[in-house]
Amino acid sequence: MRTSTVHRKTKETDIKIKLNLDGTGSVFTDTEIGFLDHMLNAFGRHGRFDLDIVARGDPEIDSHHTVEDTGIVLGQAIKEAIGDGRGITRFASISVPMDESVATATIDCGGRGYLVYKGDFSDNPLGTIPGDMFEHFFFSLCINAGITGHLSFSGRNDHHKCEALFKAFGIALDKATKTDPDKTEIPSTKGVL
Repeated sequence: MRTSTVHRKTKETDIKIKLNLDGTGSVFTDTEIGFLDHMLNAFGRHGRFDLDIVARGDPEIDSHHTVEDTGIVLGQAIKEAIGDGRGITRFASISVPMDESVATATIDCGGRGYLVYKGDFSDNPLGTIPGDMFEHFFFSLCINAGITGHLSFSGRNDHHKCEALFKAFGIALDKATKTDPDKTEIPSTKGVL
């Protein structure tokens, strides 16, 4: 079973994440930020990961530290659960529509963290989160997970755009981390991810 538990405590946040890549979509999130919980729930359920996230931050300042550090810790948990990557598919691409919006996530779980992010939110926050924080969330996640992510989205409704993006990323990650019992090698010409 490809699982991980990562706990990271700083002067700003205290975050614990349990992840099972081979789960059924059982998700519990408590970040104290309702919209972030909603997005993480969409990510886990559609990616079919078992995910348990408890995050405490400094909401008296704003949501920045909690959102950023949750991305960091989730990335670390994904990297740990993938392990050496033996037998994984490695690459995946998916587009997800949500009403007038559509998001595409194309990823490579090849060990090199990178993010290309195309799309904009309005100046209105999503719940209590400024829209630009979601690029920062995915950057933190991809860098710490060793995932190259090309993420794009368009539409009119910010909620729909963001939710489609989290669903697309979850489904792409599920596809990229699937293992094939007939393939036991590490999917890289270098021999390591």
